[in-house]
Amino acid sequence: MRLFLTVVSVEEAIATVRRIAPPPGVASVPLANSLCRVLANEVTADIDIPGFPRSTVDGYAVTAADTTGASESQPAMLNFRGTISMGVQPSFGISHDECAYLPTGGILPGGSDAVVMVEHAERLDTLVLIQRPVAPGENVISKGEDFPKGAPVLVKGHLLRSQDMGVLAAIGIATVQVFSLPRIGIISTGNELVPVDAIPDLGQVRDVNASMIGGFIADHGAVPQYYGILPDVPHQVRETLVRASGECDAVILSGGSSKDLRDICAKVVGEIGEVLVHGIALQPGKPTIIGRVGRVPVIGLPGHPASAFIVLRVLVKPLLEAMTGRSFPDRVVRATLTQNIPSSRGREDYVRVQLEGGNVTPLFGKSGLVNTLVRSDGMVRVPAASEGFEQGEEVEVILW
Repeated sequence: MRLFLTVVSVEEAIATVRRIAPPPGVASVPLANSLCRVLANEVTADIDIPGFPRSTVDGYAVTAADTTGASESQPAMLNFRGTISMGVQPSFGISHDECAYLPTGGILPGGSDAVVMVEHAERLDTLVLIQRPVAPGENVISKGEDFPKGAPVLVKGHLLRSQDMGVLAAIGIATVQVFSLPRIGIISTGNELVPVDAIPDLGQVRDVNASMIGGFIADHGAVPQYYGILPDVPHQVRETLVRASGECDAVILSGGSSKDLRDICAKVVGEIGEVLVHGIALQPGKPTIIGRVGRVPVIGLPGHPASAFIVLRVLVKPLLEAMTGRSFPDRVVRATLTQNIPSSRGREDYVRVQLEGGNVTPLFGKSGLVNTLVRSDGMVRVPAASEGFEQGEEVEVILW
């Protein structure tokens, strides 16, 4: 097996992960548990909503034409027909020069087409003085005005918010069809790694990437499943990868993707599955692996945390979009560079940056350092065809 396959462009790498991403499954969940889930089908109104014309204010149901020209000095005088209780079908209608009192949400009586707010009326025994005119339909919601029966309410792929849950309740959906949450296995490899609660000896480092990857996965609509730290021993990596690929919808390997003889992960993936990409024209993150075991995608990230995080943003995010049915658009702002960003043609560079006002400053920390991940506000992408940006140029900043 070659240590590196032909290095591919970032665009081709993204197309590859989208192509091998398994489509999301479908699950039924109670409406109460549907927050932040993604609709797996279009939902439509089962009835007219509302099912009757109703008032949006406390006031008097009238025939709008009877209020023409009404004012405080010359009010329109209407005969009081009665009161309509909340939630009760009116037992009477109104005719010319009549009105009826009803609360907000009350059903309009037959013959009425508008409601005068109680603040603009005065009742005198059997008469009501209307002190301002109303137009037909004013202060009224018509039958089916919110959603007529059969009308689309929410589209497939919609991320459910609390207000959407209320709408689903209004159209009678107690059980919601949503996309399943994919389970993503996380395997950390490296003889130098120790758990986060250990004090590293000389030559050891804590496992930074597993927590970072798990948080990223959870933040992008999937469920992380941790398989712990493995030494650079091929048979142990192989056994764990076989188990993870049988239990998860995708697997992310951290470490062991370099181009030297310690490139354990690519060899193991190639033995039990296939390596589709090993090398991307990306800085940092060039030695990234894209493969699969059976139908399960496997992504091998560089061990250095900053490199791994860039690959999560550039490559794993589109994988999770395809697997969850969700979209995670980048938040982008424009700012002016305070210093040059050099680059080499033929690769995409992603440079961590700090924002201050309308200015942006590159943080040229080494990929093995973690401080730039918390000090930075985002990253600047330098296209493969560019040789970089110069101080004073306006650039796009992709925010974290």
